[in-house]
Amino acid sequence: MTCPEDEKAALDDVEKGAYVKLGEGQEESSSGQEENEEEEVKERATSPFWLWFKLALLFTVLASLAFVAYRWVGPLIMDKELIPIIKWEIRTFTHPVCCLLVFASVAVFPTILLPSTPSMWIAGMTFGYGYGFLLIISAASVGVSLPYFIGHLFRHKIQGWLERYPDHAVVLRAAGEGNWFHQFRAVTLIRISPFPYILYNYCSVATRVKYGPYITGSLLGMVPEIFVAIYTGNLVKTLAEASSADKHGLSVTQIILNILGFLATVATTVVITKYAMRQLETMKKEEEALLLST
Repeated sequence: MTCPEDEKAALDDVEKGAYVKLGEGQEESSSGQEENEEEEVKERATSPFWLWFKLALLFTVLASLAFVAYRWVGPLIMDKELIPIIKWEIRTFTHPVCCLLVFASVAVFPTILLPSTPSMWIAGMTFGYGYGFLLIISAASVGVSLPYFIGHLFRHKIQGWLERYPDHAVVLRAAGEGNWFHQFRAVTLIRISPFPYILYNYCSVATRVKYGPYITGSLLGMVPEIFVAIYTGNLVKTLAEASSADKHGLSVTQIILNILGFLATVATTVVITKYAMRQLETMKKEEEALLLST
């Protein structure tokens, strides 16, 4: 026979077990609800409606900023800074001299880790789209080639630096593998992506990418950046001329066209950059899978 104390202890154990099962059931149901909520949030974030909503919001913000810049910030900067610089450039340098300076800066600055974008703006202001593009792309071919050949002297140091940043190194090393087209595609995507343009000029040596796909992929990947720089230079020149004393300013049609052109340039750049980042992420996963399999 069991004593009352044993029966009471048994009842307590049963109740505790029921509470434990109930608690586990509640935890499982709550975790299931959280997973469902996360899936719903992901579906909303990736739905076409939310994508277009984000794009519309981005365009609205950019249009507002462009209007504020044109209406208040632009005239102040134009009158005090840009117009005097443009007039000084016209008085001081002839077109051939300006061409040589732009070419030299775009060709040499990347080698000494200096940005060459301001020189591209000057090319856009002075030479326009056609001659400006030919000038910049020819100088850029020199600007990406010099670090490539100089970097061979420091290949081991660059490889040691890449080992400290394995996440970036996986993508960069993927550009040095495969056939000619694979290397060309990888270099093009890296150039379009937000990866620092100046650093990759030297890091490419450590990935053993060949010069042919490196130079062709670099020049093709730089085309969007070059056109954005030329467009910016042209826009600055247009606004500077409109703000000068001998002009009556831009018409409503010109203002609308400039704003639409600016928004289209930004949107195109964002879309191309996002595409390049997705492709690089895919390459990164493939490279990591190969490393794990070996």
